[in-house]
Formats: sequence, structure tokens, C-alpha cells
Amino acid sequence: MKTLTIILTDGPYISQYAEMAYKIASEALKLKVFQVNIFLYLDAVHVPKSGQKPSLFADTGRFFQELAERGAVVRACARCAAARGYPADEDGTCLDYLQGIKITSLYDLAEMLKNSDRVISLSR
Repeated sequence: MKTLTIILTDGPYISQYAEMAYKIASEALKLKVFQVNIFLYLDAVHVPKSGQKPSLFADTGRFFQELAERGAVVRACARCAAARGYPADEDGTCLDYLQGIKITSLYDLAEMLKNSDRVISLSR
């Protein structure tokens, strides 16, 4: 099986990149050709915050939780998350995050990239 890694840098509701990442990842998982990795970097670490209730936008956090439930590996940058007030336990769990999404180091991003057949970066 091939591996697709998506790097997202924009926070939720600032652009359509989170929704685009979801649609790309969802289709890749549906085809069952790709293992999907998503790495949340910079302001994208806000995407999986639980309790967001957007009234005029799609709930992108729930989209990413669904991707994790379907087998995607969804990780957030530890330094970016800590700088924005999202602490993680030793296993990467953050009480402020939706289930299935962990906080990890940039070393994991390097591993994702090394093992990827395709990489998509969605950022401005």
C-alpha cells in the first residue's frame, strides 16, 4: 500500500485548506490504495480542538476525527500545540483535542515524509 502525507498549516475557518485536506484524505482512504498521514503544523493545530461549534462553516475538527476513525494517522506538532495552549500527555493525548488525534514531534513528520509516496502541503 502506498502512503500519502498531507501537511496542513492554516487554522480552521481561515481558509478552505482544512476542508480540502479532508476531501483528499477521504477519497484516498475510500480507494484503499493509500495509507493517509495528516500533519497539523502552525495554526492548523487548532483544527482538532473539541467544543468548536461553527454555525456558518463545516466542523473541520469532526472531519479529522472521522478520518482518524477510518484509519488515517492525524498528528499535530508538539511545539506548535504547546505554544497555542494545547498540552499533551506523554503518549501525545491532549484533553482539549477530539479523540484519535495526537500531538507529536517534528521527528514524526520527518518519518512520515521519508515513508511517503506522495506529499501534499496545503499552506499559504
